[in-house]
Amino acid sequence: MPANIVTTDDLQDFKIELLDEFKNLLTRQSQGKLKRYLKSNEVMELLQISPGTLQNLRINGTLPYTKIGGIIFYDAEEIQKVMTDNRIHNKF
Repeated sequence: MPANIVTTDDLQDFKIELLDEFKNLLTRQSQGKLKRYLKSNEVMELLQISPGTLQNLRINGTLPYTKIGGIIFYDAEEIQKVMTDNRIHNKF
């Protein structure tokens, strides 16, 4: 397998691309273009957790959810709030 050499210019380009993506994401969020409600698979991908962990978070009340017609929805703002609260509590 051939080796790829990464230069500082490559890293600089990557940094610029990454910052642009963050800016776009924050702009879309501030304009309300991001989804308000997420399905289970989207939450698992966002939080990088397994289905079992997501189920445990539902059961113990950590993540509030709504079930409509067999589909579970999570409020994106509630997920952000839980993550922020958890980060604050873990600092102490």
